[in-house]
Amino acid sequence: MGDQEFRAIFNLLPVPDFEATAFTIPPRLQGATVALVTTAGLHLPEDAGWARRDQSFRILPSGRRDLRLGHSSSNFDQSGLLMDLNVVYPADRLQEMQAEGAIGAVAPRHLSFMGSQDETMSTIRLDTGPAAAKLLLDDGVEVVLLTPI
Repeated sequence: MGDQEFRAIFNLLPVPDFEATAFTIPPRLQGATVALVTTAGLHLPEDAGWARRDQSFRILPSGRRDLRLGHSSSNFDQSGLLMDLNVVYPADRLQEMQAEGAIGAVAPRHLSFMGSQDETMSTIRLDTGPAAAKLLLDDGVEVVLLTPI
C-alpha cells in the first residue's frame, strides 16, 4: 500500500473531541524522573510482537538495548533505526542527560506502543493508555519523552 492510500485511510478516521484539555505544570527537569514512550513497536526478544491493530504496550526495562522492532509496515523506513536505536528510543541520550545533571533520573522502565493504528484507538484512550500512565506514575515518572513513529 502506498503513501497516498495510507493518507486516504487515516484522513477518514474519527478524531475525539474533548471538552477540556488536560494540563499539568511540569517539574524542573533537573530534578525530574524521565521515561520514554515510543510508538516504534519495540519489544524485548522474549516478548510477543504485535498483531495488526494491537493497542497494548510493552515494557522496556531501562538499560536494555537488545530490542526488536515489531513494526511490520513496508512503508516504515527502518534505515535510521538500524544505524542507531536512539533515533526512535533515545535511552542513551537520557543517560547522558542524567550524568550531566540536566534531568534528575532515568525511569526504571519505558514503554512502547505500536504506531500507525488504523482504528479509533479507544482501547488506548480508555484501557491501555491509563494502565501505562499508572505504571509510569508508580515508577515516580514526572516527565515523558514521546517519540512518535
